[in-house]
Amino acid sequence: MEKTKFGAIKIDGKKVANDIKQEIAERVEVLRSENKKLPHLAIIMVGDDGASQTYVDNKVRASKSVGFHYTLLRFAETISEEKLLKHIDQINQDDDVDGLIVQLPLPEHINVVRVTDMIMPEKDVDGFTNQNFGSIVSKEQGVLPATPYGVMELLRRYEIDTTGKHCVMVGNSRIVGAPLSMMLSTEGKATVTVCHIHTKGLASFTSSADILLVAVGKPGLITADMVKEDAVVIDIGTTKIDDASRARGFRIVGDVVFDEVAAKASYITPVPGGVGPMTIASLLYNTLQAAEARH
Repeated sequence: MEKTKFGAIKIDGKKVANDIKQEIAERVEVLRSENKKLPHLAIIMVGDDGASQTYVDNKVRASKSVGFHYTLLRFAETISEEKLLKHIDQINQDDDVDGLIVQLPLPEHINVVRVTDMIMPEKDVDGFTNQNFGSIVSKEQGVLPATPYGVMELLRRYEIDTTGKHCVMVGNSRIVGAPLSMMLSTEGKATVTVCHIHTKGLASFTSSADILLVAVGKPGLITADMVKEDAVVIDIGTTKIDDASRARGFRIVGDVVFDEVAAKASYITPVPGGVGPMTIASLLYNTLQAAEARH
């Protein structure tokens, strides 16, 4: 395992994601050799947001790399909510499609909850529908949300035991913080404290964490004095900031001040290259699982 220059072990999400994609590609090759249906992922993108386009391109590239079929549907930002819902319904009824994702964010005139909940739960490979979200609490196996599932898989593959540990989750979003905190409590058997950006005395909570997870989107939020010695630190935040020294004119940073926190942590995820790659790997895995379950 690679260590940072400060001694903490760097959790290499890029390597783990590549391992998972290789495992998926091998399973797809077995399906191909047996003349069975290959997984098919449909992606809907509304508008021409640059960041969304990058994410979609990465998902298409990853789908190709593992041998999936894919369909990419692009719609103008002016598409009505009703028309978008009709397209989703058509994909729901298409038996050849195993997984469907709607790239977020959506234009303001479209209700995100209504759109995501229109997706059939068994095809909801992002794990965003209310039914799949609720399955975490009810412990009835549904499709797990991609980013939280990726975090849990990183912990598992690095043999970081969560049983009985105190996990502090900073950030309570519907997409990451809320489901991940529940998964840590149920599947991980951890004691979980959920905080957010408005928590008073945030450091008093984070400094007690055996495993600290942060998903807020505020660069520099977590400093060394807020972290317990030898804690595991999982930085899920991603923010693009201007940087004239970079060829692209910007760089991606997390919520944790990496260098100083790495001097105290036992394990730490970098940004980029930590949790980010795991989201797409988990999305592909969910699609494979959906395909195998349906066919």
